[in-house]
Amino acid sequence: MVILGITGGVGSGKSKVLYELESNYKAFVVEADKLAHKLMQPGELIYNKIVECFGDQILEINEPYNIDRVKLGEIVFNDEEKLNILNSISHPLVKENIINLIKQHQSKGTKLFVIEAALLIEDGYQEICDEIWYIWVDKEERIRRLISNRGYTREKCISIFNNQKEDSYYKLYTKHTIDNSKSFDYTAKQLKDLLNNLLSNDIIN
Repeated sequence: MVILGITGGVGSGKSKVLYELESNYKAFVVEADKLAHKLMQPGELIYNKIVECFGDQILEINEPYNIDRVKLGEIVFNDEEKLNILNSISHPLVKENIINLIKQHQSKGTKLFVIEAALLIEDGYQEICDEIWYIWVDKEERIRRLISNRGYTREKCISIFNNQKEDSYYKLYTKHTIDNSKSFDYTAKQLKDLLNNLLSNDIIN
């Protein structure tokens, strides 16, 4: 089984790349952020630890008292110390769950297992992945997409970018850079060419 890591900044179009890998290359895709959301449900270990650390102020008013991610985000977004605390709680448990999923899919005969996370490199997923690919789009195009697709302001985009690593960092620590700034046909061609070197012919369309 090939384990492929996908990373990239907000607005780089990672979701579309993941859909391409899932639909055309039979990949099992796990998105670390979505998995973290699942593990933050009431009764889950991450939920209990976060509430213990940040208090009832982050909970929704009505049962089942889910964590209000907007409230939590407001607390940690501009406080590096609290953000580090949150990451130290959630990231190891997410990684542990991903490792368990890998073991399950190895036994199932899955050919391509894809992990997507913004902090793949920082969280040490090089130890797990056969390769990590960086999805690249220049900042101005990412801003345009985020304003158009998510309703973000330019100021919000820049604020998010300032909390992420520069392109040079990702390109230094990843095997390949996928240019996703043009048509998706161009992106799909890059994916196919790279996957030809990783997967057996019966997976490649």
